[in-house]
Amino acid sequence: MQNKKHLEEIKKLFDDSYNKLKIDEKLSELKKLEAEVANPEIWKNPESAREKNEQLSHLKNALEPWQVLKVQISDISELLELGEEDLDAEISEQISALEQTLDRLKESLKFTGPYDHNNAILRITAGAGGTEAMDWAGMLERMYLRFCEKNNFSYSLLERVAGEEAGIKTAVYEISGIDTYGHLKSEHGTHRLVRLSPFNADNLRQTSFSLVEVLPIIKANDEVKIDDKDLRIDTFHSGGHGGQSVNTTNSAIRITHLPTNTVVTIQNERSQLQNKEKAMEILRGKLVQMQLEQQAESINNLRAGESASWGQQIRNYVMQPYKLVKDTRTKYEETDVDAVLDGKIEGFINAFLDYQLK
Repeated sequence: MQNKKHLEEIKKLFDDSYNKLKIDEKLSELKKLEAEVANPEIWKNPESAREKNEQLSHLKNALEPWQVLKVQISDISELLELGEEDLDAEISEQISALEQTLDRLKESLKFTGPYDHNNAILRITAGAGGTEAMDWAGMLERMYLRFCEKNNFSYSLLERVAGEEAGIKTAVYEISGIDTYGHLKSEHGTHRLVRLSPFNADNLRQTSFSLVEVLPIIKANDEVKIDDKDLRIDTFHSGGHGGQSVNTTNSAIRITHLPTNTVVTIQNERSQLQNKEKAMEILRGKLVQMQLEQQAESINNLRAGESASWGQQIRNYVMQPYKLVKDTRTKYEETDVDAVLDGKIEGFINAFLDYQLK
């Protein structure tokens, strides 16, 4: 009787999660993708074919454990209906294993956003305040790179402008890993630091701000359609520090999305084509982020100058007169500021993901 009641509780949790994740809809999507990939015509566009195969692989890996668990729950239900008392201990162990599997699978409920599985662009920009603000931006850069290293995310530098005395004016990284955007989207917004300034002779308490932008990388233009007439593309010489490697060609790219006045500049890649491709990836991500912030139905409905970027202060880091890091949205907080600034931000990420599911 106890086993039956326990299994009913697990089945209810399973059904709730299964429905919330829309597994049946995704199984239909999987069949459609399998049919598309099986068609040899798909390879007429190799890039699209590779993306379809990656999408198929990811969907298969995500759905298979739910299908297996559904069968296991059904099998154990049938065993319980037989009423074999000598199997009670074995069934109890199987039910406990089901519960542990379900707990692990429920974590995937946190990554149900349309771009959560994408890689991400991380951009950090120092606010007003000179050296103090640039130092704070540099501290955030280190925090995110430490987080990536600890959690097996890889990163590559796209652009970095160092501060004159300390820190950075801006830095842009491409971050790759499992559910990268889903993990890092919680960090998008303005971060505020309060501390005794090391750059002030009187050691006064100083408040600094930095903007952190987290954008999903969207490579397929058919996923986010941007009309060519809405773009202005400018080329210019890439910057350099002199020497043999200085770039003397117009390989740097600046793309302006005219309806929203959104500007993306990339000069890190070696060729104009590579810079343009990377700039378009970032632009798509920026427009998608604006779409999420404005709750717009499509890119065409975006309004210029209404990004919440600098307007939304998401987290306070207080080092004096007390130590506390607190998220303004979830109210989650930690007192070990040094550990947080050393990359221990999982608590804030998980709190935000749980907050989004409410």
